[in-house]
Amino acid sequence: MTGIIRRSLLGAGLVAAAAGLGWWRWGGGAADVAYGPGERQVFDVTLPRGAGPFPVLLMIHGGAFQSGDKSDLAIPPEVLAAGIAVVRMNYRLSATDAWPAQAEDGLAAVVHLQRQGAELGVDPSRMVLLGQSAGAFLAVSTALSLVEVGLPPKAVVSLFGPMDFSTLDADMAKLQRVPVMGPADAAESPESRLLGYPVGENRAAARAMGPLGRLDRIREPLPPIFIRHGDADPVVADLQARRLRDAWLAADPSAKVDYALVPGAGHGGEAFETGKVSAERLAFLQAALS
Repeated sequence: MTGIIRRSLLGAGLVAAAAGLGWWRWGGGAADVAYGPGERQVFDVTLPRGAGPFPVLLMIHGGAFQSGDKSDLAIPPEVLAAGIAVVRMNYRLSATDAWPAQAEDGLAAVVHLQRQGAELGVDPSRMVLLGQSAGAFLAVSTALSLVEVGLPPKAVVSLFGPMDFSTLDADMAKLQRVPVMGPADAAESPESRLLGYPVGENRAAARAMGPLGRLDRIREPLPPIFIRHGDADPVVADLQARRLRDAWLAADPSAKVDYALVPGAGHGGEAFETGKVSAERLAFLQAALS
């Protein structure tokens, strides 16, 4: 399987070829670039001023795997000002497509950027993956798939995401919080709907498919990772961020990990888009892409 993925990434990708050149340009990028045949399989590109190709930040939206859109993601002006292009992608949602469709979409978007990077004005060899909430799960998952085939991204940014479905409820209980979306173990939870079975009935499988279960099996060098999570998050316990930090370092003790909790912050919001977190994220991106 990894050989197939690697050949696709190196050779421009069958999925991207099937998608064709469904994109159009304006002065600052491209809108609704098709990276696959489905309605949801599109991304947009926003370019900085100046001459490219530019390094690229690939952003993946949240929405509990069942909702959301790339337009929900604010394009960070400080990132563009630093000469980094921003790509925001959509992916298939759990109501119509169960896992691993979302993992396949993450890779397909990277394949298309590899194929059409020059035309789009970006340099996909200088790429950072960023995700928020469910998008963080997908960004880290995509990064690990790239690591497994020897084509790691330059770095990963994980913002308030779930990382191990099997421990979501236990982590909230440990912090004495009641999850506002209900227990992840339940059959109707977003995580169970994504997987097609109740998390609580097959905890081992739920762990194995996620980033932490995969990190248990990975011993390749890992890219730098930036992890931020609110310490008052009522949706995903901040213990998930600590678990990601610990698993990343266990898999690669020499990896660069920039981890911190955001005091008083909940599940997303202004605290992650401005101020200290924004400045720290920009410095991380510039170091990774230098």
